[in-house]
Parts: sequence; structure tokens; C-alpha cells
Amino acid sequence: MRDHSIRAAGPDDLDGARAVMLDTVYRDFGSGYVPRWHADIIDPAGAYLAPARHTLLVAVDDEGEVVATAALDSRGPAHPPNPRHVAERFPSGETAQVRRVYVRPEHRRRGLARRLVGELMAFAVADGGYGAVYLHTDPAVPGAEGFWRSLGKVVHDEREDAGGGQGIVHFEIPMGR
Repeated sequence: MRDHSIRAAGPDDLDGARAVMLDTVYRDFGSGYVPRWHADIIDPAGAYLAPARHTLLVAVDDEGEVVATAALDSRGPAHPPNPRHVAERFPSGETAQVRRVYVRPEHRRRGLARRLVGELMAFAVADGGYGAVYLHTDPAVPGAEGFWRSLGKVVHDEREDAGGGQGIVHFEIPMGR
């Protein structure tokens, strides 16, 4: 098993982080790059490194290759496309939104995602201005829903909506985690 270290991404990590993210949206999501959903992937420096209350973490293997990512920002979920009550519960500026927790397949099942989320939670708590931590996931991605259920609580499952909504599951992770 390789050793992995986790750190805040710097400029030298951005190409590797972008590659992990793009590979994930193409391979695991099947959607590929969609500008309205994935603009932060193309400009991770602007999305996560520049704003003080945002962060991008990377996990690197013992050869220095970026093999996993995790990000957090201060934007709550927008309505639309998310349900109005979810957007109202998690307002921008007061909500830390977890994003882009992606691990290359050959590095999965080693606790990297859990470690990354733990570091994101510590960042959110240290910020002092966040009252909630929110995320959403596509339950069609293998393992995603079970992983997030192990860390947080479901606040809305769109599969239960009339017509199924977007099929997304919305979560809150307790701040004290």
C-alpha cells in the first residue's frame, strides 16, 4: 500500500488536481465536463485558492502524484436547480459546501476520502463563520451515497420527489464531526 499525504493545494498541484477531477466527471459520472456545473474544475485557483474562506485539498502518493481531491467553498446550493427549501436552509456565506471529493480508482478503499473530509471539516470549524456543512451527491455513482450517509444526514432525497427531481441526495455533515 502506498503512503499518502494530504495538503492544501498550491499552484504546482493544480494540473494534477484538475486531471483527477476531469477524469472523475468523465469516467464515474459519465457526463463529462459541463461548464455550468464544473467551471471550478477548469479554474481551481480562482474557485478555491484565491478566496480566503475556500480551500482545495489534494492527496499525493509517495511519488508526489495527486491521486485525490476535496474542496470547500462558501456558496450554498442554488435554487434552481436545487429544491428551494434546501437552498434556504443552507444560505451562501453561512454554509460550507463540500465539493469535488474524488479519489482515483486505484487509490480507493484506503480511507483517503474520509481523511480529506475530516480536513475539510477542520477548515470549516477553524473559519468560525460557517453554521452548517452541506453537500449533494449523485447516488448513481457507486459507493457515493453510502459513504456520505456514514458521515452525515440526509436532508432531502430528490428520488422521493414527484418526477424524481434531479435524482440528487442532499446531506448535512454535523459541524462537531
